[in-house]
Amino acid sequence: MALKPIFQKHNSIENPINRVVEIPVSVICPNPSQPRVIFDDYELSQLAVSIRQNGMLQPVTVRRIEGGGYELISGERRLRAAKLINMEQIPCIVIEADRESSAILAVLENIQRADLNYIEEALAIKSLIDHFGITQEDCASRLGVAQSTVANKLRLLRLTDEEKTLALRFRLNERQARALLKLPSEKRLSAIEKIGSLQLNTIQTDKFISEQLGEKPVERKKPVWVFKQVGLYINTFNKTIESMKNAGIDCVATRNKTDDFVEYIVKIPLK
Repeated sequence: MALKPIFQKHNSIENPINRVVEIPVSVICPNPSQPRVIFDDYELSQLAVSIRQNGMLQPVTVRRIEGGGYELISGERRLRAAKLINMEQIPCIVIEADRESSAILAVLENIQRADLNYIEEALAIKSLIDHFGITQEDCASRLGVAQSTVANKLRLLRLTDEEKTLALRFRLNERQARALLKLPSEKRLSAIEKIGSLQLNTIQTDKFISEQLGEKPVERKKPVWVFKQVGLYINTFNKTIESMKNAGIDCVATRNKTDDFVEYIVKIPLK
C-alpha cells in the first residue's frame, strides 16, 4: 500500500531557508579544502547500499563556482557513495559562499560530525591558517573552539609522518599522541608501539612517558567512572539529532568543543 504524504500543502508556520534541488553528479567538483583524507572503502560501500535502497536522506551542500558547475562544501562521503552506484543526480542545497567560507564550512561539518581523526583536524586547521593568512585566534573564533584547542591540535603536526601514521594505527587518542612530544624523537616510535600493544589509557600513558623521562609520576585520583568510547556516544547523539530533523522536528543543536569536554545545546520547539 502506498504511503500518503503527511503534509498536502505548505504550512504557514514553516519558514523555508534552503531549497533542495537535484544536480547532476558530473557537474559537482570536490572541495579542494576537504579536510578528510581517509575514506574507508567498506563504509562507503555500505553507505552506497543504503542510498540505493532508501535514497539519499540528507542532501549535500554545494556552492556555485565561476565558469559554471558547483563545488562541494559538505557531503563528500555521500557524493562518493552516489558515484559508486552510478547515480546521475543527487539532492543538493545550494548556498552562497566564497572560497574561504566554503573551506571553513567543510572543516566545521566534519569536526561537528566527528568524522575526522585528530591528525586530519590538525592538518585542516593548519591549511585554513596558511591558505587564508589568518591567526590562530581568528581561526578558533570561526570554528567556535578555544584558541588553546587550536594551538594544541597544531602541536600534533610536530610529530613525523611515520609517528602520526603509527599513532593512528595503534589507536592512540589525541592526548596520548600529544604526550609523545615530551619524548626525544629517537624514543617516540618504540613508545607508540609499547602504548598501543599494552593498550594503555591516557593516565597510564602519562605515567609511562614520565618513567621514560626519568621523572617521578604525579599521583592522580582515579575517577569513579568514565566513558571509554566517548566518540561512540557523540556519534549516536548526532544521529539522533539527524533523525529528529528527518522526522520533521525543527530542532537546533549547537556544539562547543574544548580540550576537556564537548557541550551540546539542543532547542526543540514545543509547537
